[in-house]
Amino acid sequence: MKQFSYKQLGFLVAGLVLLNILSAFFFFRLDLTADSRYTLSQQTLEIVDKIDKPLYLDVFLEGKFPGEFKRLQTETLQLLEEFEARNSNIKFEFVNPLENETKQDSVIQAFVERGLMPVRVSVQEKGVESQETVFPWAVASLGDKSTKIPLLKNGLNPDTQQKVISSVQHLEYAFANAIKIVSTEKTKKVAVMKGNGEIDDIKIADFITSVRDQYRIGTFTLDSVGTNPQKAAAYLKKYDLIVVAKPTEAFSDAEKQVLDQFVIHGGKSVWLMDQVAIETDSLFNERGSAIAFPRNQTLNLDDLFFKYGIRIAPVLVKDIGQATPIALATGQQGSNTTYSQFPWFYAPFSYPPVTTDNPIVSNIDGVKFEYANGIELLNNNIKKTVLLESSKFSIAVGTPVEVQLSMVEERPDQATFANAVPIPLAVLLEGKFTSVFNNRVLAFPDKTFLGVAKKPTAMIVIADGDVIKNQFDSKGVPLELGFDKWTNKFYGNKEFILNSINYLLDDSKLIYLRNKEIILPILDRNLVAENYVNTQIYAIVLPLIALGLAGVLIFYFRKRKYAR
Repeated sequence: MKQFSYKQLGFLVAGLVLLNILSAFFFFRLDLTADSRYTLSQQTLEIVDKIDKPLYLDVFLEGKFPGEFKRLQTETLQLLEEFEARNSNIKFEFVNPLENETKQDSVIQAFVERGLMPVRVSVQEKGVESQETVFPWAVASLGDKSTKIPLLKNGLNPDTQQKVISSVQHLEYAFANAIKIVSTEKTKKVAVMKGNGEIDDIKIADFITSVRDQYRIGTFTLDSVGTNPQKAAAYLKKYDLIVVAKPTEAFSDAEKQVLDQFVIHGGKSVWLMDQVAIETDSLFNERGSAIAFPRNQTLNLDDLFFKYGIRIAPVLVKDIGQATPIALATGQQGSNTTYSQFPWFYAPFSYPPVTTDNPIVSNIDGVKFEYANGIELLNNNIKKTVLLESSKFSIAVGTPVEVQLSMVEERPDQATFANAVPIPLAVLLEGKFTSVFNNRVLAFPDKTFLGVAKKPTAMIVIADGDVIKNQFDSKGVPLELGFDKWTNKFYGNKEFILNSINYLLDDSKLIYLRNKEIILPILDRNLVAENYVNTQIYAIVLPLIALGLAGVLIFYFRKRKYAR
């Protein structure tokens, strides 16, 4: 009996030794999750495989925080283990930046200055609730290049659990994109157009700073078209993408031809257009009102967009179904003014249509518009995808029209919106465009002129220029795009704009990772509360009974076996 046991033990040891030897030459990992959560996409693998020198990922999800953040920590750890297993040049470490209690204030200040904003969370330990500071960020470093990685998505949903679910969905994209940023040279060039009353750079500072991490970005002034249009047109074509942000002055036919030929020759573009002139600041007067008037004819771009397959209507979208709040002074408390929030029907809270699965708007928070115009889709050979739209309880208000702050007291008649439908607010156009100057007299001679594009390109048209604007703090420092300091709410504007840029310029199609569906099993707290006693029995008592029965059976069979 002993010899037989020793023989079995010898085979077992030999087998383990052989298995370890083979594992040094053959390596594989199995992903048994239903949603293939830990199977890296082909786009990610191509990026990871190119890393040929040490790349470090410092993750600041270490410390004392609630279970939801523990889940985010676990999912992040398991994903990074896949990265490291694929390429040993990728190293990661989880760090608690607040481990040294004596230096916490200085560390927090240093992180904030780098744009790594903390969040405050409630932690319950032994029946005592406390507030903890958490930095849901990571930093990727390769040589002298580094970039920050947000791990927790900002948004309006106050439920941390739902935020974590949303954040886990985009973890692979966030890390893969960061690795791509630090491991590749900037080759694509973005031009922010100037010369026609566009938004000042300081008002889009956060957008410029964010885009600069991945692309070369500069300004291009169309004023040079007046002196040498051929040279201006040739120079603009050196850029890969142009951003036209809320122009307020007319485009000459020569300037329009330069922009048109940029598109026809394959250039990508993002247009943020305001066809109606109105600002919230103009309402804060004695009357509390201002006139909104159309500017579409002033801009001289209607025929350009018409040729491309859309029309931006000079209307204001009034949305009672999904309106973002406006903060208005409602009284005085001591020496401080008190503010209250009211739904502002001319500031739609926009989401993608349920039929749209484009990665630009996949898993993003709602986008805040202000005085948006509607987009009409026209029939031509261009593919059109509605990215964002108003709710089904919205109507188009014709202009000119008086806009009054007293509208916050309105209780709109639901019958007025009975036949209303969602209004497109942002549209993706893809295909081979036809020039607005095709079969027309040119504004200036151009030997490279094309009437019809030879290759497909794409553009995104947004019917509101304020979508890209950031606010400022009390010291005049630009705040993060999408943050409204008056209501202390985060909107999805920044994510939407950056996704738009990445979609148009990303040849690797990395952005399609945003469509990856991850299913996280989440405990239903309400259901547990309703069945608290039964849950305790199922979770504690039954496993103990099963374990006890298993012990009794094992003891019985062992006694029966060796009693012979």
